[in-house]
Amino acid sequence: MPGTPTPTPTHPVIVVGSGPSGLLLAGDLAAAGVPVTLVEKRPHEISNLSRAFGVHARTLEQLDARGLADELLATGDTITELRLFRRLSLDLGTLPSRFPFLLITPQYEVERLLERRARELGVEFRFEGEVVALRQDDSGVDLDVRGPDGTVVTRRAAYVVGADGHRSAVRQALGLPFPGVSVIKSLFLADVRLAEEPEGVLTVNGADDAFAMIASFGDGWYRVMGWNRRHEVPDDAPIDLDEIRQVTRRALGTDYGMHDARWLSRFHSDERQVPEYRVGRVFLAGDAAHVHSPAGGQGMNTGLQDAANLGWKLASAVQGRAPEGLLDTYQTERHPVGKAVLRSSGGLVRLARAQSPALRAVRALVSTFVGVARPAQRAALAQVSGIGFKYPAPRGAHRLTGTRVPDVALESGRLYEALRGGRFVLITPRDSGPHESGPHESEPYENEPYGNEGPRKERVTVERWASDRRTTVLVRPDGYVAWAAQAPDAAAVEAALAAHLGG
Repeated sequence: MPGTPTPTPTHPVIVVGSGPSGLLLAGDLAAAGVPVTLVEKRPHEISNLSRAFGVHARTLEQLDARGLADELLATGDTITELRLFRRLSLDLGTLPSRFPFLLITPQYEVERLLERRARELGVEFRFEGEVVALRQDDSGVDLDVRGPDGTVVTRRAAYVVGADGHRSAVRQALGLPFPGVSVIKSLFLADVRLAEEPEGVLTVNGADDAFAMIASFGDGWYRVMGWNRRHEVPDDAPIDLDEIRQVTRRALGTDYGMHDARWLSRFHSDERQVPEYRVGRVFLAGDAAHVHSPAGGQGMNTGLQDAANLGWKLASAVQGRAPEGLLDTYQTERHPVGKAVLRSSGGLVRLARAQSPALRAVRALVSTFVGVARPAQRAALAQVSGIGFKYPAPRGAHRLTGTRVPDVALESGRLYEALRGGRFVLITPRDSGPHESGPHESEPYENEPYGNEGPRKERVTVERWASDRRTTVLVRPDGYVAWAAQAPDAAAVEAALAAHLGG
């Protein structure tokens, strides 16, 4: 009614969904000092029934910036070559990254580490809570959550993030469309034991009417995925191990004596993307915003990159220091990436399923061209691994602006160790002034000639190049260049800090 005061949000941020994207985002917010509540429809569990099993280089870099990459590496095996369409091989070992490979490890290992981090940082978990409605106004969002006893409780937050998967209740509550198509109508997944060990960590091949892939989890269990073009059935159709054996034999020539399946499932693969990642104070991330074909293993990785992009921006907004328009850049930066992954993964799966002579000729041509043309191979590697994506830069900006920064050497250690504080990192030439810090223990920029004693000092760390490089670079918390200049004066650096960090 008129004159009724607007309720004050009691939760700065509510994240809906405890998959990889939601867990990373919630942990980042908590690390920045923002109280965050994570609402999950399922009971508390780390399920082995997840589909993703590959972690690409760019995702490993983001996990490195959170001190988790090395521990995750110990849970799986790595491969340095991706084989597609028999003729095409991509050499991941040439990637300009500390992680020039694909890590084969189940999604539940990623979730386990991210949940532990979130709990250690103080994230409040609310399991068995189902979002049933959402309303928002200029100052907050009311989220109606139904508990296990059927009682509906309204929680008010300054911001809400829907990271609750491809059937996202948050997206549906916003009334947003999820346009797209089903690329593969019937896939199967299984976790099995094998009597015979495959030669590699990842075994992939396809026949005219069948495709199969086997990935080792490194603990005696193997993930099998495949499809049979002649047997496309609904997701709830019965499935047994004999069917999986038959398809695998047609595609790979053997079923490796698979036995003792602990999980069998059917699903279909969609290509869909929501038109808007932000509606007012509500955001969508991961599968709630986009779903892709499994080709290239980019789905989970793309969602984790969404979370890394959004977390520091949302923390800035909650704490009242976000520059104007910062939250809008989540849409302008991540929506094109989701669209690019949709195109590339969809193109791969369509070529893999090619039946007509014309499409098979295109597949052979693409395989040959990418295989022999180094620029094309580099572009394909950059796309699949995630390290090649660049964000839009303002007109006239330095050419580095918006690009991903590799794990460059600093006087105090590595960049991605310096990023573990969740702050911006200003990298300056070695002779730009006094600076003292122990290995990997960077000092706030208050000790620098550009600094002051104001509130910004806890949000940026100043480092020195280990080399004689003269470019000054301001690196965002997600590892992308916010600003760069060649030999700027102190006033220019201070202006850049003010523009990107706020007051």
